[in-house]
Amino acid sequence: MILRRRTVLAAGSAMLFTPAIVRAEETPGVTSTEIRLGNTIPYSGPASAYGTIGKAIAAAFREANDAGGFAGRKVKFISYDDGYSPPKTVEQVRRLIEEDHVAAMFAPLGTPTNSATVRYVNAKKVPDLFLATGADKWGDYKKHPWVIGWQPSYVTEAQVYAKYIQTHKPNAKIGILYQNDDFGKDYLHGVRDVLKGNYDKQVTSVSYETTDATVDSQLVSLQSAKIDVLMTVAVPKFAAQSIRKVAEMNWKPMHILSGVSVSVGAVMIPAGPENGIGIISSAYLKDSTDPRWDNDAGMKQWRAFMAKYYPDGDIKDGGNISAYGLTRTMVQVLKQCGNDFSRQNMMKQATNLRNLDNPVLLPGIRINTSPTNYHPLRQLQLMQWTGKTWNLFGDIISGASA
Repeated sequence: MILRRRTVLAAGSAMLFTPAIVRAEETPGVTSTEIRLGNTIPYSGPASAYGTIGKAIAAAFREANDAGGFAGRKVKFISYDDGYSPPKTVEQVRRLIEEDHVAAMFAPLGTPTNSATVRYVNAKKVPDLFLATGADKWGDYKKHPWVIGWQPSYVTEAQVYAKYIQTHKPNAKIGILYQNDDFGKDYLHGVRDVLKGNYDKQVTSVSYETTDATVDSQLVSLQSAKIDVLMTVAVPKFAAQSIRKVAEMNWKPMHILSGVSVSVGAVMIPAGPENGIGIISSAYLKDSTDPRWDNDAGMKQWRAFMAKYYPDGDIKDGGNISAYGLTRTMVQVLKQCGNDFSRQNMMKQATNLRNLDNPVLLPGIRINTSPTNYHPLRQLQLMQWTGKTWNLFGDIISGASA
């Protein structure tokens, strides 16, 4: 059920073992039958295309609970709508921790929204696990030891793009359309890391706010600057707008698109599949529209999950694939917890994942964490839009700072 300003998605079912009783006052959010995990995600607002991720996570926990749960306990996943608005996120996270008494936060989405709550969650010593944002700062285990990211760093992703540009269009004039927050600015940092002293000579950047109606004026200004390479760093709504507008202007720059907005169902089809032909991006997840994965065991597992637990979900939406990858990572953490679901042990297990495979990750990509490595994923692969699907090319690239 989705409410206009507050959404609750709960997952629960069968249990396998008879556990020892855990008193809630000793372990918040954990009882003899339940583990409460909290989440915020935009089911409404400018980033509402990501709302399906929350629904798919809830479905994935139902699958895990049906498979036996965790030492006799079922996960209760509580997900609230924050509208991609940082003040609302603060309100919802406080509610989850202080009223719902969740044991941990899991996969809250968004760089600006998580930036608004990171100090509070860390001060409360509540595990904030596998944030659905690639901001590089989520790897800062010294500054906020209770908060860990999941996907590859935006800085490293931008470095990969900049190196590709240097190889294929050296000395190109680069235009960057970016979201005016830490999400967008990480890409500027990554490009600067590669171009170094040439950055100011080669790069023209323009920003947008999530409250903007369109990014049309920004794109017109970049075209006027005679840009050779356009890098669009945007959430799905504005990414789709950018692709359509570039086509309308009959502008033909090399176009690079941030990896958070490559969903076929949420971006490429709404933008007009033909309008995006040739766009370059990157991936660490398998793509359901790519026929190379038709007989892949991991994607068969994901498709069976979607058919049974989230039949209304769009199988062309990459958000539903990332949700499954995220949840399977959390399932492994809960399994490693044994019968100790204290916040301290959850954090310990989340930072002790070793070469973990995942059904929806690209072959060769593994999840690794440690008490000094809060970047679980450090690899990606470049890809190009064909008009029907994303075509992977080149080798798996490992990022040093991802």
